[in-house]
Amino acid sequence: MSTEAPYTIMGVVNVTPDSFSDGGTFEDPVAAIAHARRLVSEGAAILDVGGESTRPGAAPVDAAAEIARVIGVVEGIAGLRLPARVSIDTMKAPVAAAAIDAGAAYVNDVSAFRHDPGMAGLVADRGVGCCLMHMLGEPRTMQLDPRYDDVVSDVKAFLEARLAFAVAAGIPEERIQLDPGIGFGKTLEHNLALLRRLDEIVAIGRPVVLGTSRKSFLGRLTGREAAERAVATAATTVLGYERGARVFRVHDVAATADALAVVAATLASPWPPTTPRTTTTRTS
Repeated sequence: MSTEAPYTIMGVVNVTPDSFSDGGTFEDPVAAIAHARRLVSEGAAILDVGGESTRPGAAPVDAAAEIARVIGVVEGIAGLRLPARVSIDTMKAPVAAAAIDAGAAYVNDVSAFRHDPGMAGLVADRGVGCCLMHMLGEPRTMQLDPRYDDVVSDVKAFLEARLAFAVAAGIPEERIQLDPGIGFGKTLEHNLALLRRLDEIVAIGRPVVLGTSRKSFLGRLTGREAAERAVATAATTVLGYERGARVFRVHDVAATADALAVVAATLASPWPPTTPRTTTTRTS
């Protein structure tokens, strides 16, 4: 019987001064690398390193500044040889190339290869995995009155088109994952519709990445600040898993791992024993 979990947790390692939830917390590479180690101990199998905030209204960062923020962290994490892949969260091919050289094996592009025309060819040539996400417009403008004919159908059509583009660029389909972009150019009602009908996105046939962690729509629903939204995030994780999502990008890895262990055990039997968890924060 296989003991491999039927889902993947992607832990967020932001090295930005202005991310909506933890901006500035892990700007120091030593702190960011220690945080990555901790996320893996809690259950993360991918570590998503980002050097440019994509929160609504975020200012753009040039490639050189972004590289300066992320490369030491990517190198440091890769050097630990943790049981997790390193992902680079970027829209820029030069940043992705530098990160891959430093040890990244996955590119998380919130623009789905639209921002930088060189990104698809880079991913194809370097043989890494990727995530293509739906976003309406760009971070600075995406929340300015977002409108859709039908948000789920529109997002599905977009992701199908970007998947076809990536395959045509030479990226094998099995290396591509898709993200409906919760919170990226969507109202509260749009986000809830995507969660409710997530199985329609799953029907495209590629693993679906769900990124709801600590997002503002959860704050609107619960009245809680970003750092207090782990329980609300876990609720969306359970809903997402039940509807077919299999990759979960989160800040609160331990809570997500517990929620997924329970929902996976409930929906699939037999279930392998869970490895005992610890609360250690040792970094060396």
